[in-house]
Amino acid sequence: MRDFKKIVVWQLSHSLVLNIYQVTKNFPKEEIFGLTSQIRRSFASISYNISEGAGRVSEKEFANFINIALGSSNEAENQLLLAKDLGYISQDDFEILNNDLILIKKQLVSLRNKLIK
Repeated sequence: MRDFKKIVVWQLSHSLVLNIYQVTKNFPKEEIFGLTSQIRRSFASISYNISEGAGRVSEKEFANFINIALGSSNEAENQLLLAKDLGYISQDDFEILNNDLILIKKQLVSLRNKLIK
């Protein structure tokens, strides 16, 4: 069993979730059950799937959860773009968060490729 807390991409995604929670505190109150909830869940899902996959026995199973995390990262990217376009986050915040997300996506692809070798 792998210790997910030692996996660098999990550490990065966990940190990004914490940042997302801070940024979304400023979203309009009417979005609490809409975009605020959705964006938090999609970003959190990335780290959740890494941690769940790390607990699996086989590399193939772990790789499957990394694929799910990649799907969640695409969903998160779409929601982040929507938040920017709606004016809920600044261009500067968007760029910082999106750059972090792009790095995580690259690391997820790299990890998946190592697992399926």
